[in-house]
Amino acid sequence: MMKRLVFRIAVIISVLIPLGVATYEVLVSGKDSVVFLENYPPALGYAVLIYYGILLTGGLIWLIAQLKSLIRLKNENIQYELMHLNGQVNPHFFFNVLNNLYGLTAKNPPKAQELILKLSDMMRYSLHEGKKKRVPLTGEIHYLKNYIELHRMRYHKKISVDFISDAEEGLTVTPLLFIILLENAFKHGVENLRENAFVNVYLAAGTRQLHFRVENNFDPQEVPGDSGGIGLENLKRRLELLYPGRHQLKLTAHENIYQAELILERP
Repeated sequence: MMKRLVFRIAVIISVLIPLGVATYEVLVSGKDSVVFLENYPPALGYAVLIYYGILLTGGLIWLIAQLKSLIRLKNENIQYELMHLNGQVNPHFFFNVLNNLYGLTAKNPPKAQELILKLSDMMRYSLHEGKKKRVPLTGEIHYLKNYIELHRMRYHKKISVDFISDAEEGLTVTPLLFIILLENAFKHGVENLRENAFVNVYLAAGTRQLHFRVENNFDPQEVPGDSGGIGLENLKRRLELLYPGRHQLKLTAHENIYQAELILERP
């Protein structure tokens, strides 16, 4: 507040100086025209020039500080939005698994225990690794495979799942980007099919690009993709914030086959 007051006073003074000099020249000296600081002592002229130099420098410093403040605020808003979006990642999946656990604890305790361990591993990953900017790609693959295994244990029907990964060692990736696409394959494909359900997952990563593709069959009477949910909108917004101009998300449906493909340009 004090800085703003000082700055405003300095601006007012800078306006009053030439006005005061001009008024004095016209009213007191009787001149028809005024040349600023004409016939004034050189010391006064230098003092006025130094004052305006300091004022200009101070104005530039203030402008730079305001721009930095705006950039910082924008980054903070982006981080807050990302945290909010991360918190919305597949919560209903965990609730569905917990509902399954309730029945399994009495009917099949060993299977329920295995389910609890995998669910705990996934929740731990979502809570801790999901907050990080980058995680090892191997950890993300393990998370996706755990998700697939939990679905295998949930259903009382045969599911064909093929997971192929081809990635270089030591690569990192933004966490929890792929789970939405994999979740949709089960939610809108496997869950609505009584038999012959399949999900094919392909992940390849090199030094320049990361390529993730999920393919599944679905009931032609059902709407494929993410109908009525926030999953895909969540993912699209996260990609806009994290990979602006450096991603491609392609969603296609042909007959009873749905394919989601995500390509990320590596930094």
